[in-house]
Order: sequence, then structure tokens, then C-alpha cells
Amino acid sequence: MPKPLSSIDRVRVARETGALLRLALPLIAAQLAAVGTNVVDAMLSGHLNAHVQAAVTTGAGIWTLAILIGIGTMLAVPPTVAQLDGAGRRGEIGATIRQALWIALLLGLILVYAVRHAEFMLRLVGVVPSLRPDVVAFLHAVGWGAPALTLYFALRGLSEGLSLPRPSMFFSLGGLVLLAPLGYVLMYGRLGFSPMGARGSGIATAIVLWCEMLGFAFYVLKHPNYRGIRLTERFDLPHPRVMGELLYLGAPMAFTLLMEGGLFVAVALAVATLGETVTAAHQIALNVSSVAFMVPLGTAMAITIRVGHAAGRRDVIGVRYAALCGVGLTLFTQVVSSSLMLGIPHAIAGLYSDDAAVVGMAAQLMVLAGLFQFSDGIQVASNGALRGLKDTRVPMLISAFAYWGVGMPAGWWLAFHLHWGARGMWAGLVVGLSAAAVLLFTRLWRTLSSERWLRHVPLAPGAAVDD
Repeated sequence: MPKPLSSIDRVRVARETGALLRLALPLIAAQLAAVGTNVVDAMLSGHLNAHVQAAVTTGAGIWTLAILIGIGTMLAVPPTVAQLDGAGRRGEIGATIRQALWIALLLGLILVYAVRHAEFMLRLVGVVPSLRPDVVAFLHAVGWGAPALTLYFALRGLSEGLSLPRPSMFFSLGGLVLLAPLGYVLMYGRLGFSPMGARGSGIATAIVLWCEMLGFAFYVLKHPNYRGIRLTERFDLPHPRVMGELLYLGAPMAFTLLMEGGLFVAVALAVATLGETVTAAHQIALNVSSVAFMVPLGTAMAITIRVGHAAGRRDVIGVRYAALCGVGLTLFTQVVSSSLMLGIPHAIAGLYSDDAAVVGMAAQLMVLAGLFQFSDGIQVASNGALRGLKDTRVPMLISAFAYWGVGMPAGWWLAFHLHWGARGMWAGLVVGLSAAAVLLFTRLWRTLSSERWLRHVPLAPGAAVDD
């Protein structure tokens, strides 16, 4: 009979926390490198001219929606691989990954078409006509990187599901190092190239994505760590049942990411109506929050792997320790980010701007960001643990309700009815993320208590179902 959730083995807590840290640190580095590409694009375009910067920033917002769909769908891979590996069915992983690669390829081609035909969104959000041609040029160029993006995250999910996170870190950092000089050459017109501006930024990003994907594929095919999965044992055509199972798991995660990402996009659009100073302050606070979020996000990815592997072993106690130690570790990391945002907001904002009005407003928003660090950490860690148990549909509904049924209405009411302005929208983020944290952690606690998840994990070869 498993121990009750209140029982704590301190030695096992220390051991599990150490294992989580070893997985999480490379994944955090990989996520920070991914955010770093946005910083590189912003710096290169900003030093070129304001028009190119506006075009790249606007196009990147639309491209981000495609990224969220691609990454979210491919998040089905790590828990699937981890559970098979934990169940001792490593030889079946290759067949599953071949189907995941088909999904990645087809989804990538769909995203190419969608990104290259997204001009209607520019009119919908009111982008000025003078800016649209360069935004479209950026999107037409970067869109060709969509298949590489989805294939890369399928391969990355394979590696992370096998508890091999370092390749993700190395290839993400490598892509970041490559993007800076390549973007400079194409955007500014160096080494015989004509200046391409926003289009050059899109081309550079697409090239880097293909380099990352091809490099990761070569690594997986050649490194001995992946030989036992039988990835190249045969060529498989698309298998509707297996692809359907992966999409059944991945589609809700893609929708969840869109719900959260869409909330921040909507807040940005609402804040943009309040003037240039407020908009600039919002962008500073949002950038700081985005960088800070990479730490709990990387930790949540590690939680998914640890929970998934324990679930594959049908280790009830192991699942509980992986999930709850993960939440505890995430809360510890959030103490650091929250302390910085609450303690030195003016100093942090001053790194981004010399305008006193912008710095003052950004510092106010950063204090609110500091308040939701713990809620953000709990919700992403709980989601990571539930993902490791392949529980994605109810968390999707919880996220949609918390962000759009609670957070957005609260923020709009505070901002425009009580006239709190940008602070009202950010207070809405605090409310929405807090609601998500409470509901998702409650879902996780009940799931860990009931053990219903045992019905949905693969059995080890020759094992019988334990009712």
C-alpha cells in the first residue's frame, strides 16, 4: 500500500531534487537560448532603424503563434518516450518517433502556408500600411523555417524523454551563436549581400532553424545513446492510430500554450492604446518576465520527464516525489526572480531605458510581475507533472478558464473601468495566473491521490495489469 501524501522521506527528497536539477539546468539553458534569439533580433533591428525594428517585432509576434502551435504539439513526445523507457520498452520508441516525425513534417508544412498567408492579421490588429510590406517580407522568409522547427522539437522531445537534455542545450546555444553574425550580414548587407532589413532577419532565423534541426538529426543518428530505440530500423508510412494518439495528447498542450501566449498578446494590444510611454514600459516588464519564466519552464520540462519515467515503471511513490519535489524546486527558483523584481525594479528597468518616465512605469509593472512569479511557477510546474502522466485535456480547460474567463476580464475591468491603466492589465495577469495555479495544483494533488493515471501508462513487457 503506497504511503499517504503526507509521508516524507528526506533522503528521497534530496535524491529526487538532485535528479531534477541535473535534468533542469541544461533545459533552462536551452530555453534561455531560445529567448536570446528574440533579444538578438531586437538588437540588430533596433540598431538598423526604427522602421525595421517595428517590422521585425510585429512579424515576430505572429511567428510566435506558429512557434507555440508547433512546440505545444511536439510536447507529446517527451512523456510518451519517458513512459516507454520507464516501462522497459525502449525498442518501441523508434516506431513512435517515426510517427511523431510525420506529424512534425505535416504540421510544419501547414504552418509554412499559414505564416505566409497571415497578412490579414496585420489589417485585423491595425498595423499601419507603411509597415505591412516589411512585416510580410519577414513572415514570407521566416515561414520556411517552420518544418525545421517542428522536426527539431520532435527530435528534442526524443532526447529529453530519454533523460538526455544536454543536446538540447548545445544545439540551442549553437543556434544563438550562429544567428547573430548571420542576421548582421543579411540585415545590414555585408560580405557582398545587399541590405535586406526585416526580410534578412527572417531568412537568418529560418537558416538557423534548419541548421539546428539537421545537426540534431545527425547527432541522434550517430550517437550510441540512441541506438537501442531502433529509429532507423525501417521506414514507416504514416500510421493513423499512433499519430492520432500523439495528437490527442499534443493538441491540448498546443491549445494551452496558445491560451497563455494569447493572453499576453491581448494584454500588449490593450496596453498599446494607452500611449508610447506605457507601451515601452510594458515591453520592458514583459521582456524581464519572459526571461525569468524560462527557469520554471525548463524545470517543468524536467518534471515531465521524471514523472513520465516513474509512471512508465508504474512507481506510484516515484511519481509523487517527482511531481511534488518539482513543484517545491520551482517555488525555490521563483524566490530569486520575485526578490529581484520586488527589490530592485528601477535598477532592472534602467538597463533597458534612459527615459525616467518609462523606467518609473516599468518598475511599477515589474512589482506586479514579481507578485505573480509564485503563481506562474506553480501553474507551469503542475502542468509539467500532469503532462508526464499524459493528463492534458482537463488542464487545457483549466488554463482557458483561468486566463480568459478570469484573468482577461479582471484586467480589462481594472484597466478601463477603474482606470488603473497598464497596472490594471498586469493585475489581471496576477489574478489569472493565481487562478491557474490553484486549479492546476488541485488537479495534480487529486491525481496523485487517486492513482487513476495507472490505467493510462504502458506495461512493462510481460507484465500483468495490477487492479
